[in-house]
Amino acid sequence: MMRYNRVILYLLLAGAALAMLSPILLMLSTSLKTMDEIRNGSLFDLPHAPSFAAWGKAWVGRCTAGECDGMGGYFANSIAIVLPSLFLSIAVGSITGYALSLRQVRYADFLFAAILIGLFIPPQVTLYPMIILVRTLGLFGTTGGVILAHVVWGLAFTTLMFRNFFRSVPADLIKAVRVDGAGFWSSYWYIMLPMSLPVFAVAVILQFTYTWNDFLFGLTFAARDSQPVTVALNNLVGSQFGEQEYNVNMAATMLTALPTVLVYLCSGRLFVRGIAAGAVKG
Repeated sequence: MMRYNRVILYLLLAGAALAMLSPILLMLSTSLKTMDEIRNGSLFDLPHAPSFAAWGKAWVGRCTAGECDGMGGYFANSIAIVLPSLFLSIAVGSITGYALSLRQVRYADFLFAAILIGLFIPPQVTLYPMIILVRTLGLFGTTGGVILAHVVWGLAFTTLMFRNFFRSVPADLIKAVRVDGAGFWSSYWYIMLPMSLPVFAVAVILQFTYTWNDFLFGLTFAARDSQPVTVALNNLVGSQFGEQEYNVNMAATMLTALPTVLVYLCSGRLFVRGIAAGAVKG
């Protein structure tokens, strides 16, 4: 009986995995076909002579936003946006989360609730006030303006994650550290930071995915020459001029999604450990 239950479980898991992977497999198959194969064949047909020519054209040769330099330059823009946003939102969120977990600050619960509200307000609602703020600071139309928007919106999420994790640390450990003479910064740097590496992995994966896949902030706050890869992908796929090269479009989509997949694959175990440690629990 146990064997049959296990077989059924594996079949269900395999079916769920296939359902999730089937769009990706179709995209990959289409990106390896020629346009003649796409016109004359079925969507589900495998490529007769697989070729990465469409991938190369998507990277360097496809016209995007009036320029024919492909997607490569926009990848550099996304990296310039993602890395500072990731570092600042996680660094500040971990510090504020630790401070709020101690509850030694007056009105700490009120401050935490105020930060938490940021998780439930859609960015579209405050987009216009954010534009006014970024413009007043002289950052509108720059990479710095996009970074500021991502840090502000990522801070509520990272603060929640780190605060919940640090609240699960035994209070006796914090008291022992204080008895030994460690202050706030010493206890954070030497005790809490090494303990929270799995939580950092969760924060890095989720924040990287959100920031890399963002379209709204990149379109709104960045200048044309500093827009992220998601804006370039939209311009490429949504072009109304010339022939729609579906193999190139699929290759560009795969290239855009590849960094987030690689980040997850490289830190998947830490991600699971972070969730198991209560990184996203209330």
